[in-house]
Amino acid sequence: MCRWVFGKISIAFVLIGLLLQTAQAGDPERSGERVYQAVCQYCHETGIGPKLTGRQLPSAYIQHVARNGLRAMPAFRITEISHQELASVAKLIETSNGGVE
Repeated sequence: MCRWVFGKISIAFVLIGLLLQTAQAGDPERSGERVYQAVCQYCHETGIGPKLTGRQLPSAYIQHVARNGLRAMPAFRITEISHQELASVAKLIETSNGGVE
């Protein structure tokens, strides 16, 4: 069981890294929706991490956790998600009704 969980988390980190590199290659500023789809959705829409949408989580909380990490949630550096992109995705999550529009 433990190996299975760690294996899934390892795969998630690898995929996140690849997605970040791909998304940043030709697109210096991404919308909140694109960031969510490229970075957050894999874990938070498949049951690996908690569902974020539809919970009206405060934007400031989302930004803090994304920058600093929390438990299995990795911290994302400014080189991975800019301040503007993070603010945009946090606002999207805060105002969502259960799914990313």
